[in-house]
Amino acid sequence: MLKLALYNIAIFQGLVIGLILLRSSFFKSRTNQYLAFALFALSWSLLNLVLDITNTFERYPGLKIVDVLDSALLFPVLIWFFVLHQVSQPEKRKTHMTWMFFPVLLSLAHSALEELYPGPQTVDNTGLLQTAIDVFGLIVFLITLLFIPVVLTKTFLVIRSSKNKQERTWLTYLWLFEAVVLTSWLMTILLGLFIESAGWEVMHFIALFATLPIHWVAYFGVYKLKLVNDQEKVRALLLNRSTPITITPENYASGVQETEAVNPPLTESRKPDKPSEENSHYRKLERLCRDQKIYRDSTLDRNKVAEMLGISPSYISQLVNSITGENFSTYINRYRVEEAKSLILDKQFANYSLLSIGLECGFSSKTTYYNWFKKITGITPNAFRKIHK
Repeated sequence: MLKLALYNIAIFQGLVIGLILLRSSFFKSRTNQYLAFALFALSWSLLNLVLDITNTFERYPGLKIVDVLDSALLFPVLIWFFVLHQVSQPEKRKTHMTWMFFPVLLSLAHSALEELYPGPQTVDNTGLLQTAIDVFGLIVFLITLLFIPVVLTKTFLVIRSSKNKQERTWLTYLWLFEAVVLTSWLMTILLGLFIESAGWEVMHFIALFATLPIHWVAYFGVYKLKLVNDQEKVRALLLNRSTPITITPENYASGVQETEAVNPPLTESRKPDKPSEENSHYRKLERLCRDQKIYRDSTLDRNKVAEMLGISPSYISQLVNSITGENFSTYINRYRVEEAKSLILDKQFANYSLLSIGLECGFSSKTTYYNWFKKITGITPNAFRKIHK
């Protein structure tokens, strides 16, 4: 029962994550389509295995179509396509592509022939057609033995050519689990030639426990890399902006955008009539936030700001609190929220995730971003975007 439960979990995971990659606006892309269909192919093979070990094919012969259409060779081919597009090698996308499906088609053709012409089981009654099918099966078997190492090697070489270290590390982990699954599958076939099914069970479990992490490595890898790519694009757009866009208290409700650089909304407790020395330090702090955008540094703290101003960390807290009525953390995060609001309203940033925007505004994590945004505005970034869409 435990074995079947694990198989079913692996099948379900593959289907759900594949659908997320296909349908989610955050993940949806031509490249991720290959990964999604690779997960579907893997789930299909696992389903075939479950139906086989539960003798479902004997009770429901119509389900043999699952066995006929199953091709474990499709999984590495789709992973190969995914890696090619992910690493962006256009010169390889157009060449040496169609032959990758040739072993897959041969395997499907052999499965179909075996189902249509099962033939007698005794050797002396085996006809010419059955002999041809057996020879065809041997050819497919030999091609499979050669094809799996070749496609794994080619995939690995493309991964190593990636210039993005994070991308290369993630794809290497994905490749390692893929290699374990395919090697276990090949070992199962080879063991079946020499020993009883007891040897198959070991390989099946190895493949199963390699399949379970494949789904999550694929999902979190795509998620993290998409987030990094979005951040880079948001950062590039921010560098090209001559003046920041902020939201004043007056236009907050209507969502009207201002192109003039202004300070964050003043709190009621802000007191401008402080001694001139304090005001000079405070004005310098405001210029650092408004002009140099120091708040975009997620590691910014009192010590760093105090060093910039040439005063002590405790004095910077006292200064901010005496003038604004807020603590230092609230003061800095107010700037971050105001910029996040302006970017969310800017059509240039409409195709980028809210999290990538928040991280580029200086928040260190999704939780910190969402908590501060709601604390200052009263709503979440998602709600803010929907209101002003």
